[in-house]
Amino acid sequence: MAKTTNPGFDPAEIASLKKQCEAENRSFVYIVDEDLPSGNEREMVHIQFVGQYEKQEVIYDAIVCTLQLHYSSLLYEAAEREIIQQYPLYVPLENRDENYEPNEELDEEVEMLILEVIEDLEENEEIKVAEYIEIDPEFDYGVSIEAALYVPALDDDMLSQFVADFNGNTLSLDPSLYTFNSDDEDEDDEE
Repeated sequence: MAKTTNPGFDPAEIASLKKQCEAENRSFVYIVDEDLPSGNEREMVHIQFVGQYEKQEVIYDAIVCTLQLHYSSLLYEAAEREIIQQYPLYVPLENRDENYEPNEELDEEVEMLILEVIEDLEENEEIKVAEYIEIDPEFDYGVSIEAALYVPALDDDMLSQFVADFNGNTLSLDPSLYTFNSDDEDEDDEE
């Protein structure tokens, strides 16, 4: 795809985003994203900011989450995959559409089994995660970023630091592998 057809490389779009950032007194703006689960704004956000890509100004469109949320997602997906093999009639939540016919008994049984598998996976520390960032220049609006950071919560200061480090080419990701315990989600991490 030619970058000239990507509106995230358009100087007018970039100028508009810069104005929005200036008006909000931040180096980024939050994007309302109906695809993100609601209620976890401190764990996952959609932001946009201006930066450089291949010596050209561009809008970065970023989904940033905490490492713990990334871990929880991978943990749930692994448990769900394991249980679906045993219950092929179970339809995962993300695959349900208007034609889905509820089977509450099966759903309840599968959800209980998924929780048991999650406990086993956690206990055996089978899922380990490290900070990461993925950059996709073949995005339809600017350049896409997906990142998971080992921070307790996503707030303005942390996100401003992320943007500054990213744009300053000083972003340093922690390569350490981490596991979490679902009990940590309600408490402060004691490690």
